[in-house]
Amino acid sequence: MPVIELMIPALGESISSVTFAKWLKPDGAVVQMDEPICEIETEKANQELTAEKAGKLSWVAKEGEDLNVGALFGKIDTDASAAATPTAPAVASAPTPPPPPAAPVTPAAPAPAASAATGHPSPAAAKTLTEGGVPPTDVNGSGIGGRITKEDAEKAVANKAVAPVTAVKPAPPAPAPVSTAHFSRDEHRQRMSRMRRTIAKRLVSAKNNTAMLTTFNEVDMTGIMNLRETYQEAFVAKYGIKLGFMSLFAKACAKVLLEMPDVNAMIDGEDVIYHDFADISIAISTPNGLVVPPVRNVESLKFHEVELKIKELSAKARDGKLSLDEMSGGTFTITNGGIFGSLMSTPIINEPQSAILGMHAIKDRPMVVDGTIQIRPMMYLALSYDHRVIDGSTSVTFLVKVKDLLEDPTKLLLDL
Repeated sequence: MPVIELMIPALGESISSVTFAKWLKPDGAVVQMDEPICEIETEKANQELTAEKAGKLSWVAKEGEDLNVGALFGKIDTDASAAATPTAPAVASAPTPPPPPAAPVTPAAPAPAASAATGHPSPAAAKTLTEGGVPPTDVNGSGIGGRITKEDAEKAVANKAVAPVTAVKPAPPAPAPVSTAHFSRDEHRQRMSRMRRTIAKRLVSAKNNTAMLTTFNEVDMTGIMNLRETYQEAFVAKYGIKLGFMSLFAKACAKVLLEMPDVNAMIDGEDVIYHDFADISIAISTPNGLVVPPVRNVESLKFHEVELKIKELSAKARDGKLSLDEMSGGTFTITNGGIFGSLMSTPIINEPQSAILGMHAIKDRPMVVDGTIQIRPMMYLALSYDHRVIDGSTSVTFLVKVKDLLEDPTKLLLDL
């Protein structure tokens, strides 16, 4: 068939519709096979679709339109590309037939000679133009073949001296005052992206469908900060990446999650699914919204492996290159509002998970240590949990255990 219909492909079991974000090629353009032609938005990430064959592209879908999987979004006329290809070789093969004798006759030698001089100054004219600061492209040559003579150059330099005076005379009009500077009443409407709509839907679902509570505690970060200060240089030298807070928090949570399986579980209908592994979702802020790709089997990874994986996922998330597989799964989530300055918050559960840990900003505060008041770097922790699965005592105990490991990271390193 000369005309190929382009359909929205199946992108995963959970994705039944997409938003057609934008066309990357104009309507009627000739495209090559596998060339990106459009971009679609799914509830998890943006994705480019490519041309299945070479040919002339015809638009069907409109930008911003919601389409179901399998819906028609465009067509490609493959005959158009087939018709375009022979024309190029035809010109190339033209020299072989008898007409070529006419070609040698046409080497219009006089014309190129005349045009070659056009716009080129004579040596004396070039010197005058250089001294006067006038480019040869601004001068019309009156010599043979359009060559710029010394007289042409002198006139151009003289005109330049006068030009600024005349240019100053008409004063540019004053810019119109911007009406929106003060007391603006302007507003505009913009459709939410599919990812933002999905985020909104899931947050409301988590709020309405879970018995969510939050428990708080605080962590003295002195031990972790001393650990990083002491070993950071050696860590970077060996692994090529810095030891951050996130890997320490992820490893501490993974250890306690395996000790307390209720916090690592999720509800499925009338069943509870318990996991013997810790796939920890890391909240990453992107221009399109918050994404939570999981780092799998954190309990079995080393600190540098966790850091490298988080770095990889963060780069892909910000470039919009996360795959659906990289976005799916997770048994527990960590979100760090502290990087934006948050002192305390109540994070919302990432369904179908049953708990999420919120990190916050580190602030120096006076604390009583061994009967004396000392200034310590403190961080508030918040654990939001689904009370249907996790009892209050379990949530508090989980947070205390994580706090204990973070305040004495030697226990974490020795697996105590």
